[in-house]
Amino acid sequence: MDGLADLLSLLDYAAVAVFGASGALAAARRKHDIVTFSFFAAVTGVGGGTLRDLLIGAPVFWVARPAYLGVCVAAAGAVWIFGWGRGRERVLTWLDAVGMAAYAVVGALKAVSLGAPPLSAIVMGVLTATFGGIIRDVLAEEPSVLLRRELYVTAALAGASGFVLLQLLGAPLMAAGLAGFALAFAVRAGAILFGWSLPAFPGRAPPN
Repeated sequence: MDGLADLLSLLDYAAVAVFGASGALAAARRKHDIVTFSFFAAVTGVGGGTLRDLLIGAPVFWVARPAYLGVCVAAAGAVWIFGWGRGRERVLTWLDAVGMAAYAVVGALKAVSLGAPPLSAIVMGVLTATFGGIIRDVLAEEPSVLLRRELYVTAALAGASGFVLLQLLGAPLMAAGLAGFALAFAVRAGAILFGWSLPAFPGRAPPN
């Protein structure tokens, strides 16, 4: 069990680092200063987990463990020092997919561990995986992940749902977590590689 806890903690820090880097990248596109880089990184990195903890009545995770903020600042510093070309941005897209998939499971797992009902745990997984990116896009004045046709929120929903469902069926925690992660990542990878998206509403847009 200690090994599983260590693995989940590692995934948690890795997801925060990846999301923090994506926040810093948004600041880089706008050519902001290093302080704004760090702010974007912190808000993006811990935003989803903060909302989750507030909603389920748990202590906000980074308040007692400020190392999470240190990870965000380090990610911002890495983007500031090394820059970010088109090739590195492509790498970050895939790292973001990994972070989203990990956070979908970690968020749902924390909610389950605190006694949240299955549906609520799924929602917590989705919020943990996506809310930081939503805040990042709003601050950077970029199109929100909620408005993009490619699958992102849906991928987090698939991963969190798969994990919770397998838990209800009695699957071992590690197996359920890996399956949920793999499902979320596979859906997001399909969106990146093949442009997967859900059908759009068939009605006509209202006149301007």
